[in-house]
Amino acid sequence: MTTQPPPTATKPPASPLRRLLPPLIAAALVAALGVGLLRGNGQVQGPLVGKPAPAFALQTLDGGTVSLAALRGRPVVLNFWASWCLPCRDEAPILRGLSERQTAGGLAVVGVVFSDKDTAGIKSFIRQYGLAYPSLLDPKLDTAISYGVSGVPETFFIDKQGTVRGYDQGGLTAERLNAGLKTIGVDGGS
Repeated sequence: MTTQPPPTATKPPASPLRRLLPPLIAAALVAALGVGLLRGNGQVQGPLVGKPAPAFALQTLDGGTVSLAALRGRPVVLNFWASWCLPCRDEAPILRGLSERQTAGGLAVVGVVFSDKDTAGIKSFIRQYGLAYPSLLDPKLDTAISYGVSGVPETFFIDKQGTVRGYDQGGLTAERLNAGLKTIGVDGGS
């Protein structure tokens, strides 16, 4: 007795649309992501914009304390950074220049160290870039969590009444800093 091989199932040829659909979907997603990343000038509509800034009271490296409540009545630029962050290194000179314009009752620049346990590295970063504004420690990340920080650098622009008016992520440029300052009524000046 001769056995016949079982019949092989043949797939009908895929239609051109069916073959092109996955690459078209992928291209659309990449395009949407690109537009999202490139829109505006770095300013994004973060979830806190238009809402009261979350309160905080954090220690400085030398043991002092800075609170948002103590800064009430002043526009605040609140920057989350880390010594290991390359974009933070790029924006540090811009923030240093801005902090040099601080006055007693005017603009306040405040840094919050994000997920960085290397105290020597933090101090070295501050010395290297000549940062004279307070850099606060957030050891349990409570403040970062309150602000929804997911990475660094992220910067919040808080008006005199304590409302977040602007938000930037990914490293400030002079143009993006000036756009954020405008949201809190401060002249960029550069």
